[in-house]
Amino acid sequence: MTESAVLHIRGRILTGPDEVRDELWVVGGRVTFDRPGTARETTVVDGWALPGLVDAHCHVGLDSHGAVDDATSEKQAVADREAGTLLLRDAGSPSDTRWIDDREDLPRIIRAGRHIARTRRYIRNYAHEIEPGDLVAYVAREARRGDGWVKLVGDWIDREAGDLGACWPRGAVKAAIAEAHRLGARVTAHCFAEESLADLVEAGIDCVEHATGLTEETVPLFAERGVAIVPTLVNTATFPTLAAGGDAKFPRWADHMRRLHARRYETVRAAYDAGIPVYAGTDAGGGLAHGLVAQEVAELATAGLPPEAALSAASWGAREWLGRPGLTEGAPADLVVYETDPRADLRVLTAPRRIVLRGNVVA
Repeated sequence: MTESAVLHIRGRILTGPDEVRDELWVVGGRVTFDRPGTARETTVVDGWALPGLVDAHCHVGLDSHGAVDDATSEKQAVADREAGTLLLRDAGSPSDTRWIDDREDLPRIIRAGRHIARTRRYIRNYAHEIEPGDLVAYVAREARRGDGWVKLVGDWIDREAGDLGACWPRGAVKAAIAEAHRLGARVTAHCFAEESLADLVEAGIDCVEHATGLTEETVPLFAERGVAIVPTLVNTATFPTLAAGGDAKFPRWADHMRRLHARRYETVRAAYDAGIPVYAGTDAGGGLAHGLVAQEVAELATAGLPPEAALSAASWGAREWLGRPGLTEGAPADLVVYETDPRADLRVLTAPRRIVLRGNVVA
């Protein structure tokens, strides 16, 4: 579209779970609900419009082996865009993807810098691998490099114990989180197991990724402190495969992973029922393809979230949590148009009719 052109979206504009307007216009790349002058070229799109979807846990610039080249990063970002995912929280990447910010045709990214892990306690080539004495300094470094987030690895397999184990002493992680907060960053952590969760919450953590280890004891603690979770159910679905690969060498770990998988839906529903904020994330970029946010929303619904709540976890609610606007007057025009109401049938999310990014129809 030219700068003087107007995009007219009409039908149903879902500005919130229960907020519906009949039409909006895109003028100069921004949303307006005031009809512009008629002496402009206008393109009309009919359908049900949502704010651009959000993947609150993915990794652009990363694959199963570590950092990737810019061409691969671009393909990852395009795959998300083609799925209608226009806002990404990159939950840790060793690649410098700042160049994406200059591309008008690629999704917006909120970065958490590079993962910070304990020495030899995470996937090779992914993280800064350090000891507790260096944690504060590395958190400060990544807080300055990121876009308001820092990512810790809270637990991973302890090879000596043969099972998942916490990576950080409470004192070290408390000091590190305090430093991140001083620098204006929020902190999240990868956590599969039960052991590390109470310490992280008591230390002031803002969010936990995966959170498969939530229990009757820690769910109320998360709810009381307002700690969010991003369950990444499309990723935890792979736990049985991972466990099968570790049966011979780490049978305790494999059994633990299977048990976490077996109760994954129950865990997410208990968290939601307790009032814990739940957001949609896919963990794309490691072993999973990008562009799976619609599948993650469906998984949240399978876990027992009402359809509107599952949809909000990848749209209105997620954008508010991340401090990014939805479909409000003057907001950047990042939106997706569907044939029918996605609140009535979440499967509609797999088939965007039009995708508008920065005011331009990109798909």
